[in-house]
Amino acid sequence: MSRPVSADPVDTPSADVEGTSVATTAFVERLGHRFADPGLLAEALTHRSWCAEFEGRSNERLEFLGDAVLGLAVATRLFGEHPDLPEGELAKIRSGVVSAGALADVGRRIGLGDVLRLGRGEAASGGADKESILSDAMEAVIGAVFLDGGEASAFRLVDDLFAGALDRAAEEPGLHDHKTRLQELVARHFSEQPAYRLHAEGPDHDKRFHAVVEVDGRTWGPGTGTSKKRAEQAAARLAWVDLCHLDDLAVTHEPYTGSDDPATTPTTETVVLADTGSPR
Repeated sequence: MSRPVSADPVDTPSADVEGTSVATTAFVERLGHRFADPGLLAEALTHRSWCAEFEGRSNERLEFLGDAVLGLAVATRLFGEHPDLPEGELAKIRSGVVSAGALADVGRRIGLGDVLRLGRGEAASGGADKESILSDAMEAVIGAVFLDGGEASAFRLVDDLFAGALDRAAEEPGLHDHKTRLQELVARHFSEQPAYRLHAEGPDHDKRFHAVVEVDGRTWGPGTGTSKKRAEQAAARLAWVDLCHLDDLAVTHEPYTGSDDPATTPTTETVVLADTGSPR
């Protein structure tokens, strides 16, 4: 994929993703995969904000593929390394590894933000370090490696880059999956499951989702994210933080005082998980 020509190249937020720039060469070395088809790497590094200003295909299709490849690679490794863990525990570990925060951390470590193709506005607003952009691009890179080198290359890449995240997630499964933690907490103390309400705002290339969650007649939120799942995770986090003390009350046999208890008063705090980390 050739780099679009700009009338003002100084202001054009772009890396030379055909493999000739110093930044791209360094990135490829850190990635550990040399592309037979550099166009796949170029596509993986092209954010939709670039495509809104210049011609080209965004990395969204590769992101879709990479998400599936990453999930399969992580699940395959966990299945082999933890033969005694039940399905639920394996799922919790996987969710921690494939979370937006974990993906963005890996992207920062290998300098992904330095080689992204971003539109001028997105680059000016710090897009090269936004968790949502980095995590999506990291998935796209995994998808590109899969198409370029096959399953073995993609699985090797995941093993090399995500080994630390896998170890940390295995030590404390489900730590960042607040939706699951809230659901399990509510199941222990209430008769109904959490109910989520969502609404979206903004243009298609920069949409934001806002979620609130209702438990036992009380509402927490809004939680904000760049996807429905991230917004729900943010709202679930608010509710879980407020309600997690119920397990302590159950152990000490203290009565639950409901909404009269300041610790369980619905919060008006807004949590944004597009930039702070959560499962996707």
